[in-house]
Amino acid sequence: MQRRTCLKTLLLAGAGVVTGVMAQTAARPIRLNVDLSVDPAKEQEMLRLFETRFRPAAAKQPGFIDLKLLKLRSALMGKAPAGINYRFSLSFESEELRQKWIATDIHNELWPMMEATLTTKDYTVLLFEVY
Repeated sequence: MQRRTCLKTLLLAGAGVVTGVMAQTAARPIRLNVDLSVDPAKEQEMLRLFETRFRPAAAKQPGFIDLKLLKLRSALMGKAPAGINYRFSLSFESEELRQKWIATDIHNELWPMMEATLTTKDYTVLLFEVY
């Protein structure tokens, strides 16, 4: 009986170690944040494009997790990046899958349309690993 209990304990402990190692070596999802300065005169055009075309196209891509468009309300501590009024926030299972998405014809059609609603194309793009 004790032998069976010892073997069971060793197997469970080994499984825990394997699971921990797999979690450490598995690729982490990514989140891309883009700070945008949307032209107030083109804001409704940008929102319509985002909701009706851009987000639905992105959602069909392999590895897609989430896409949000955040409108800056206020800076509660520190300073907001100069001139921005929106943050585009995209999550994918990996950077490789996001790269495949941005190489598609539909992305190459839609992103310039999004950019056309901005006051500047000089925007900040930050890529994060998700923990």
